Amino acid sequence: MKLHIIHTGFFKLDGGAMFGVVPKTLWQRTNPADEKNMCTWAMRCLLVEMDNRLILIDNGIGNKQDEKFFSHYYLHGKENLMGSLKKAGFSPDDLTDNFLTHLHFDHCGGGVKYKENGKQGLELVFKNAKYWIHKDHWDWAIQPNAREKASFLKENILPLEESGHLNFLEEEKGTFLPNFDYFTVNGHTDKQMIPKLNYYGKTIVFAADLLPSVGHIPLPYVMGYDTRPLITLEEKKIFLEEAAEKGYIIFLEHDPKNECCTLKKTEKGVRLDQTFPLSEIL
Repeated sequence: MKLHIIHTGFFKLDGGAMFGVVPKTLWQRTNPADEKNMCTWAMRCLLVEMDNRLILIDNGIGNKQDEKFFSHYYLHGKENLMGSLKKAGFSPDDLTDNFLTHLHFDHCGGGVKYKENGKQGLELVFKNAKYWIHKDHWDWAIQPNAREKASFLKENILPLEESGHLNFLEEEKGTFLPNFDYFTVNGHTDKQMIPKLNYYGKTIVFAADLLPSVGHIPLPYVMGYDTRPLITLEEKKIFLEEAAEKGYIIFLEHDPKNECCTLKKTEKGVRLDQTFPLSEIL
């Protein structure tokens, strides 16, 4: 197994929305806000080489939406999906699989693009790849509730089915491929899939929106975006304790500074142990 970080750029979200009921005086210690109360977040994906498969976990926000849409999210940074794939030595056509944790626009928007050469319509970015999503989450996304409707964009989702490249996983937890397991959580959105990799005896967990950043490690630090915050609390508690006990390496999709972290148990509960780049374990 070989791993590559695929950087797809940065965006901004309201700090209060990202930390829910936690006061700004507390969360701004780890995630300082600008004059508009916006905090910067990464969209950091992971490319996995294994067994003649090339699997990308999530794919960022993409570039299909109009100027008004992107004006709300302040996209910035020099790195992007195509450039990061090229830097890793690959093209979009090389991918065999795109494993999507969930279908919010900042996790799946990069998988679909407008057709080139002035043609109308949409097409897949990874034309040779299978796109994987949990079946229950798919059903949740194509008939969205009013709270999440703005996060499930039809132009990101429907082309996956229309292309014939859409594939489903249906178990709450299971094995996607040898040394590539997953489990589901339901607090942020229904049946978000969390990849769990066995990397030469180390367990690497792609935390997605279960743990967006090190600033979200304390239990009450739950995003206002989560549809079921009390379920998030319980899911996060179970995950953090297991991660601390078993020494998991947590890969952070949204942390603007830290790629990976480990946790430790303290008298005050599970807390941050170390942060480090993924390259330290490769």
